[in-house]
Amino acid sequence: MNDIKRPLPNLEERDTEDFWAATLDHELHFQQCSHCDTIVFYPRSHCTGCTEGELISKAASGMGTVYTYSIIRQSYHPFFRNLIPYVVAWIDLDEGPRLLSNVIDTDWQAVHIGMRVQISWETHEGVNLPLFKAAQD
Repeated sequence: MNDIKRPLPNLEERDTEDFWAATLDHELHFQQCSHCDTIVFYPRSHCTGCTEGELISKAASGMGTVYTYSIIRQSYHPFFRNLIPYVVAWIDLDEGPRLLSNVIDTDWQAVHIGMRVQISWETHEGVNLPLFKAAQD
């Protein structure tokens, strides 16, 4: 069963290719509008606030807080079935964006709303995936 691979993103999608390229340097990027300062995540070609400004890519610190989460106890995908139970969480990055990821290397029963987390990179050929684990004090 070790040959079952995690589904990976399309690395050639025009709006997200720069985001995924930055992960190779262990950088988690988000965008901010040069016109209205709206923070944009997931990567897009236009501002979701004013639709007029240029989106500037910025690197996040990788620190955040669990906004909400779910414990997954059943999955039909073979890769995820081997991880059960696992945590899917909305993470509020310190810089403002909110993203969906997994909380790993942490007892799933210890995960809670408001929990401080830090980025943990999962390495694959051509991309690193931003996952999160409990922050070290």
